[in-house]
Amino acid sequence: MTAPPTPWLTIVGIGEDGLDGLGTAAKRCIEEAALVFGGTRHLALAAELVRGQARAWPSPFESGIREVLGSRGQKVCVLASGDPFCHGVGTTLARHVPTAEMRTIPAPSAFSLAASRLGWALPEIEIVSLHGKPIDLIRPLLHPGSRILALTSDGDGPSAVARLLTELGFGASKLTVLEALGGPNERIRSSAADGFELAEINPLNVLAVEVDSDSEPRVLPLTSGMADDLFEHDGQITKREIRAVTLSSLAPQRGELLWDIGAGSGSIAIEWMLRHPSMRAVAVEASAERAERIARNAAGLGVPGLQVVSGSAPNALAGLPTPDAVFVGGGGSHPGVMDAAIEALKSGGRLVANAVTLEMEAVLLARHSRLGGELLRLAVSRAAPVGGMQGWRSAMPVTQWLWRKP
Repeated sequence: MTAPPTPWLTIVGIGEDGLDGLGTAAKRCIEEAALVFGGTRHLALAAELVRGQARAWPSPFESGIREVLGSRGQKVCVLASGDPFCHGVGTTLARHVPTAEMRTIPAPSAFSLAASRLGWALPEIEIVSLHGKPIDLIRPLLHPGSRILALTSDGDGPSAVARLLTELGFGASKLTVLEALGGPNERIRSSAADGFELAEINPLNVLAVEVDSDSEPRVLPLTSGMADDLFEHDGQITKREIRAVTLSSLAPQRGELLWDIGAGSGSIAIEWMLRHPSMRAVAVEASAERAERIARNAAGLGVPGLQVVSGSAPNALAGLPTPDAVFVGGGGSHPGVMDAAIEALKSGGRLVANAVTLEMEAVLLARHSRLGGELLRLAVSRAAPVGGMQGWRSAMPVTQWLWRKP
């Protein structure tokens, strides 16, 4: 039998209380390391214990990671804020270093410290990192009565969130800013979102949000098939009822990537990404104006990470990452589009295509005849005034083809 490798890398979580918060094992790992990597603040907190070479993270950060990996064989210690595996450097290093070769000694995360100060149960609240990310990520979490802990980027983060909440009709929400948690400069202050005037906020802060609403807040429902008027569009949108069925047919699974070809307003790609934070999507749209509109919709509906490609399929599909699922909403009758989508789809992936025109329906019927799959005919009627009474007005029927690649 082969003996397990001896860990050469130690990741030590350190809080604002510095050495006082470290145990004996963590202190020994710092003292014995030939190289100690960390942010300038981390290295200052641990300076008394550093016997080897102190290396502050360079810019770009990736070059520092390469330097750590190039030091394999030496005793290396990496200092991180709190829990290194809670939005920390530990996650990055674990992609490259086998767990048997590293040891982690975590400290409480900023979220754990904030929850302990507020008396909130972590499993019952929403947690989001806005550090270096768009604050639009908080939008899907804004439901009256919910509680949110958000890690911000800097001292301006809480006021930016307060402005956003006020714009969306959540101005009555209570915001609590928890600064420099666990250290000598810890401070906790609260304010309503619509009257937020807290100043000189420490860049190291967690924002707690107790969501409360005004009369008509902009709430993003948890269901598939959100109201059409939540999207900015020019009429080119998969309508709510058809969208709900389409998302069901696409059957999103955690971490998957969707191609939305002929995306129009981006509604399918956006709702796909709203199903879980791990979901990814590429919206391909020939119209530059619509592509810009898709990007606005994505930010406004809390999925700013949606990749928007302005160009015509199939040429615009070249070089895109392999999709787990493909939706063809527009342009599917153009030469080469369906062939390119089918070719790109990975084995076991799902393709869903909707048709409202006879030309596109003919394409789907031919594909179904040759490849199999499922065909659906979707028809929706809405009550509308007929003189002084009500009657049914039918929307254009939609033919849907669902196919799973062998």
